[in-house]
Amino acid sequence: MTTDSPTLATAAAPPERPVRTAARDTLGVGLGLYPLGIAFGVLLTQSGFAWWWAPLFSLLIYAGSLEFLAIGLFLALTPLASVALTTFLVNFRHVFYGLSFPLHRVRGRFAKAYSVYALTDEAYALCAARPGLSGRRILAVQAFCQGYWVAGGLTGALAGAALPGTLHGLDFALTALFVVLAIDGYRATRDVPGPVLALLCALTALVVAKGQLLVVALGLYVLTLAARHLLRSRRAH
Repeated sequence: MTTDSPTLATAAAPPERPVRTAARDTLGVGLGLYPLGIAFGVLLTQSGFAWWWAPLFSLLIYAGSLEFLAIGLFLALTPLASVALTTFLVNFRHVFYGLSFPLHRVRGRFAKAYSVYALTDEAYALCAARPGLSGRRILAVQAFCQGYWVAGGLTGALAGAALPGTLHGLDFALTALFVVLAIDGYRATRDVPGPVLALLCALTALVVAKGQLLVVALGLYVLTLAARHLLRSRRAH
């Protein structure tokens, strides 16, 4: 009598627990997102906004770097056209995220819509580097990431409204998080040429187009990666 039938193998396989697994996946990022959200909330209320603007920003905008910039843009009464252009330049990198984000694994119209809305740097770093994730696990990862951010922002806003005086240096928290994500990405792939090429593209953009650094650097990086892929393909054949 054999015991390797498909039915027994399926029965022996552990059931998928996407929420529990996503909680474990996002724990490290959450330890960065929650304090960063606190920094944003404190900065928001100490800039003169009411505490309830923090969850409103994080639900309607939900883009960490843009939310920090939006504080200054709103305070300066920046024209709508300038706000739109700034939003496009700051979040232009998401165009490239969409090329490799596993959105095809997410099922359902509303689920896909939320996944597109919740595509952040952290969610991309967690999902794109792990092949084979189920759609439910991807959605759970994105929901946890947003939950950390919204909770941190609300905590910071309430604390900032109660703190006397002004705190300085909170805006650097976003840069620190990006550095941590870059280090985690390298540890996951161990691809030395990748970050070296990214650095060279950033330095080139800094020299030739300082005012459009992000867009130019990302564009150069995509072209460089495409050329690298073609070169590898030719060598393989």
